[in-house]
Amino acid sequence: MPTLAFFKPYGVLSRFTDPEGRPTLADYISLPDVYPAGRLDKDSEGLLLLTDDGRLASRITHPRYHLEKVYLAQVERIPDEAALERLRRGVVIRGRRTRPALVELLEKAPDLPPRPVPIRYRKNVPTAWLKITLREGRNRQVRRMTAAVGHPTLRLVRVAIGPVELGDLSPGEWRKLSPRELRALQRG
Repeated sequence: MPTLAFFKPYGVLSRFTDPEGRPTLADYISLPDVYPAGRLDKDSEGLLLLTDDGRLASRITHPRYHLEKVYLAQVERIPDEAALERLRRGVVIRGRRTRPALVELLEKAPDLPPRPVPIRYRKNVPTAWLKITLREGRNRQVRRMTAAVGHPTLRLVRVAIGPVELGDLSPGEWRKLSPRELRALQRG
């Protein structure tokens, strides 16, 4: 059975069923017996891996494997070097410090597809884009980290999980992982 790379659109739940009838993975993927290895919250977009291999799912999701996850985050206002350094060193979220992260302030907005629901726009509040690489995956971690340093996340897109990149997938599209990507993921 294949392992899939999926571009989860904004507003879609990272599961196949929802008692409230909200959009789910079932609206996009009809292959049997594949399940998400990890999650993206409803308001986040980007790369989600799905597999039928429980061991591989554990390698992808368990923090002990330190698999890098790369995000593009549009934040309110332009962070100064002190805020960026706090993110890099780790911030305290719910009583626990996050692991050190790679954080880069991007010079220009990344080339991403438009979101169906625009981000909130405030004429007098500029925004900036950060590239954030984590080796852990706590619930809503990037959003909580940027908020902790005074720069709430407005849009969040995961673009890579370990060796697998989102590439040129459009929201709602999926592809099978190549044998090379699969081997690289299994090696960790």
